[in-house]
Amino acid sequence: MTKETFTFQAEVSKLLDIVAHALYSHKEIFLRELISNASDACDKLRYETLINPGLVDGSGIFQVTLRADKKARSLTISDNGIGMNRDDLVETLGTIARSGTQAFMDALTQAQGPKKKGKAKKDDDAPGAGIDLIGQFGVGFYSSFMVADRVEVTTRKAGEDKAWLWTSDGTGEFSIDEAERDGHGTDVTVFLKKDDKEFLDAPRIENIVKTYSDHISIPIVLAGDGKDAEDRTLNQASALWTREKKDIGAEDYKEFYHHVGHMYDDPWLTIHNRVEGVMAYTNLLFVPSSRPFDLFSPERKTQLKLYVKRVYITDNCDELLPGYFRFIRGVVDSEDLPLNISREMLQHNPALTKIRKALTKRVFNELKKKAEKAADEYAAFWDNFGAVMKEGLYEDFENRETLLGLARFRSTADDGLISLADYVGRMKDGQDAIYYISGDDTAALAQSPHLEGFKAKGVEVLLLTDAVDEFWIPSVATFEEKPFKSATRGGADLSEIDKPKADDDTKSDGKDSNSGDAARVEPLIAAFKVALGDKVKDVRASERLTDSPVCLVAEEGDMDMHIERLLKQHNQLDAATPRVLEVNPDHGLIGKLAEKAKQAEGIDPTVEEAAFLLFDQARIVEGETIADPLAFSRRMTAIMEKGLG
Repeated sequence: MTKETFTFQAEVSKLLDIVAHALYSHKEIFLRELISNASDACDKLRYETLINPGLVDGSGIFQVTLRADKKARSLTISDNGIGMNRDDLVETLGTIARSGTQAFMDALTQAQGPKKKGKAKKDDDAPGAGIDLIGQFGVGFYSSFMVADRVEVTTRKAGEDKAWLWTSDGTGEFSIDEAERDGHGTDVTVFLKKDDKEFLDAPRIENIVKTYSDHISIPIVLAGDGKDAEDRTLNQASALWTREKKDIGAEDYKEFYHHVGHMYDDPWLTIHNRVEGVMAYTNLLFVPSSRPFDLFSPERKTQLKLYVKRVYITDNCDELLPGYFRFIRGVVDSEDLPLNISREMLQHNPALTKIRKALTKRVFNELKKKAEKAADEYAAFWDNFGAVMKEGLYEDFENRETLLGLARFRSTADDGLISLADYVGRMKDGQDAIYYISGDDTAALAQSPHLEGFKAKGVEVLLLTDAVDEFWIPSVATFEEKPFKSATRGGADLSEIDKPKADDDTKSDGKDSNSGDAARVEPLIAAFKVALGDKVKDVRASERLTDSPVCLVAEEGDMDMHIERLLKQHNQLDAATPRVLEVNPDHGLIGKLAEKAKQAEGIDPTVEEAAFLLFDQARIVEGETIADPLAFSRRMTAIMEKGLG
C-alpha cells in the first residue's frame, strides 16, 4: 500500500492553528492528555480480553511508557492497549469533536478574544478559558501541537497483523502509511519545538505525572537510558476510588475528575462512597462546576464508567443514573456483577437496577444538603443544570416530588432563585394557583403587559425560560394541591385576590382603585370584533392590564402562546390559533376610542384603524412578527399625521 495523504475535516486546520499558536498557558497538559488516552486504550483492551483472551500479547500486564530522546528532541508515549487500524486513525485523528468542530471554534475564539499582534509571552494567562474548552470538545490529543513541530502515531490494533503510521505537522493535512510494530498498542511521538525541550527533562516529566496522572490505575513508567538511569514507575498505579478517603486530597480528586470526565473545571460536588452488604460497590461521582457544551445534544449519554472488580467494562453506562443526571461524571465499581457481563446484558440486570436506585437517592441527598446549606452555590448549579433536571419532572414519576423540592425558579418577587415551597408560602389571600409566564428571556418576561394586574395586586409570577417548562407543567399540574396557571391564559382570574393595603393611613376596602367600567367599552369591543374578524378568537375587557391598552391571551384550554411559537419555529405547527384580544377599560386611549365607537354609526374609520394597530402592537410585544408590515407602517403614519394636525 502506498502512503495516503488526507485533508483534515473542514475547519480543523483553523482549530489546529489556534491550538498550536494561541493557547500559551499550561502547555504541560498535552502530556496529561496523551497519558489519559493511553490509559483509556489499556482499559478498553482489558475489557475486550474478558470476551477474547487471545487478543493480548505477552504477559498481559498493561502499562504506559514514556521515552525521552534529547538528540531527536522527541518524547514518546507508548501503551500496550487496544490500538487502532487505518479506519480508526481516519475517524479518530482526522476528525475533531465530530459535529462539534464549528461550535468548538466559535467558543474557543470567543474565549481567546481578539488575536494579539506579535508573539505572546510565555506566561500569558489570558488563554486559560481556551484550555478549559479542550476537554469539553474531546480534542485533548490535538493539544500536543502546542509543543510539537510534528506528531507521529504508530499503532497496531489488537487482533490484527498490520501496523500503521499517522503523521501530521498540524497545518491542515495528515498522512497514513503502513508501518511495523511488534505488538498491539500505540506510540505517540511528539517532536518538540526548540522552545519546549524542557519536556525532555526527567524531573519535569516526573513532576507533570505526579501532578496530573498519579491517579491512573496502570503503571506510568519513565524509561531509563540503559546506562545511568533505570526504568522508574512515576505514579501510585492504584485505582483512586479504591483508596481510603482520608488518603485522597482535593487535588487528587480534581485530577481524577479531569481524567475520567474529560473536563477542565473544578468539580462542584464530589460523592465518594463504598457500599457493603447485600450489594457491594464503590462510587466516585462528580458534578461539574460548568456546563458541558453538548449537554442538550440528542446523542448525549450518561457520562459514567462501569468497572467490575476494578476491571473496566464500559463508558457511558446509561443504566447507572437517570438521563436527567447526564452531566454527572465518574466511576462505579461493582463487586457483584459478573466479570464477563456484556454491554447488552447490562440493560436487564437486576443488580444494576438496585445500584441505580441507590445512586440516584444518594445524589438527591447530596443536592438537598447543598440547597439547604449553600444556597448561592446551589443557585449556580441550578443555572447550569436546572433545565436538564426538569426533564425528570415528566420522565420520572417515582422521584417527581423530590425533583419538585429541588427545583428553583426566577420570579417577579425576587432577584434570585426561589423554590416552589417559597412561592406557596408567599401566596396572597384569595390566591388559589401558582402563576407562571413562559418565554425566551427573563428580563423581557418581567416587563410583559400580562403581569400588570399581578404586580398591582402583589401576586408573584414565576418566570420560565426553559423549553422543557412547557412539557413538565402539564404533566405535573399541581404542587401542594395548588394548580399551575399561565398568566397569559384567559382563565387567570385575579378578582378574588385583594390588592396590598396602602402604606399611608388611608383606609382601603381592598378593591381595585382603577376598577373601570367594562360596560362603557362594549361598543368599542363590538367594533374591534367586526374589524378584526377571524384574526382574533374574541375581544373582551381585561382584568389584568393596568398600564398597557391591550394584550393578547390564550383562551382557557388553548395552547400556550410560547409553546406555539416554539413549535412553529421547529416547523411542527402550520397555523397559529387565534388569540383573545383584551382591552384595558381604564386606559386613556381605550376610553377615547370607546367614545368614538359609541357615537359612530357603523364602524368609525379611526376605530377600525386603531383596532389593527393595537392588534399588531400586541403581537410585537409578544415577540411575534406582524402579518403586514407595510399596512402597519401606513396606519401608524396616518395616525401620527392626524395627531400632529
